[in-house]
Amino acid sequence: MPSETPPPDHTVGELIWERDHQTNTDAQQASLGRTRVRLLHQMRRPLPLSSAEIAETTSVYLRPFQVGIDDAGLLSVNNQAFAWHPDQGGWDQNRLQAQTLSSAFDPAMLLIHEGNNGAIDGFCWTKIHPGVEDAPGMGEIYVIAADPSTHGTGLGRALTVGGLKLLSAHGMEIGMLYVEADNAAAIKLYERLGFRVHHMESAYVLAESAP
Repeated sequence: MPSETPPPDHTVGELIWERDHQTNTDAQQASLGRTRVRLLHQMRRPLPLSSAEIAETTSVYLRPFQVGIDDAGLLSVNNQAFAWHPDQGGWDQNRLQAQTLSSAFDPAMLLIHEGNNGAIDGFCWTKIHPGVEDAPGMGEIYVIAADPSTHGTGLGRALTVGGLKLLSAHGMEIGMLYVEADNAAAIKLYERLGFRVHHMESAYVLAESAP
């Protein structure tokens, strides 16, 4: 069950991002000759999880990511789960290394699940955002993905819960993630875990460059 990375800041390439999508945002952007190509929900829930939420989740063993050892397995799962995704799909070793070589990367915040055959079949990548003057600290489910072959096994929920438990253990009182507004299956999963839409963010291109 994939969860998407957050949108990039402001304008990247031809994409123009609006950080607080409202009912009139499409019309405003249309007046500027722009067409919407993406709509994301930012969803949040309080932490920690309740004992009932944990008890209702399949218990799985999750371990920290090992740089250089787990790269190929993570990329395989990521690219299968996000084959349809405009940003998260098609990752290669260089793109992953750009993340893992960053001084901000902490392998302990990237949880790996292995199937019965020992191969990686899911992961939950989390990040911590410290509070600032006008916003609380939050723990983010940055990317979560499961091999499509695990559909229906409860692994998606187990990965999400594992990530939220990790964030809670680091003192976070709010869990957050981004998800495409039309990803009904993922949204249903997150709603069952107490997530609610906090706000929407949308991306636009000039109408003549729209797909």
